[in-house]
Amino acid sequence: MATDRDSVLEAAVGVLSRRPTAHLDEIARAAGISRATLHRIFPGREALIREVGALGLRKFAAALDAARIEEGDAQEALRRLVDEVVPDAALCAFLAGENQLYDDPEINDLWEVQDARVRALFLRGQQQGVFRIELSAGWLSEAFFDLVAGVGWAVQDGRLAPRDSAFSLAELFLGGAIRRS
Repeated sequence: MATDRDSVLEAAVGVLSRRPTAHLDEIARAAGISRATLHRIFPGREALIREVGALGLRKFAAALDAARIEEGDAQEALRRLVDEVVPDAALCAFLAGENQLYDDPEINDLWEVQDARVRALFLRGQQQGVFRIELSAGWLSEAFFDLVAGVGWAVQDGRLAPRDSAFSLAELFLGGAIRRS
């Protein structure tokens, strides 16, 4: 039976987003494969971590595109982004917690491109009078991403129902980010 590389990556996300130091044996078990098979797909832990990080960034980029964050009212664009990104919140949790990725210049460059798009959304929202101006667009972007990661962890641990996660994220974030008159 052929092993689907993406299903192995998804299983790795489930393990590594909660336990970044998990052994490859645990990841292989979660994927339903042997450690030897895991090593045939990914030559080592570093390669696996990098591939999971790249998967997370690809999915985040796809969510940004699908949400059309450059279009229309910034608050509505943010709500669209929440709807698109929440299904992969565990990947955001992995990206937030995996220190090894910060040493990878290619991953950092990919992340910077995507983070710049989110910062631009918040800056546009500030210029439209939607988001608070005393909070920098960079900080709003960081806080948003960290809340998405928190949703990923809360859903995995059963503290937040998946069906409530997008609403909970949007309401909590916008409750602090919206500019009040």
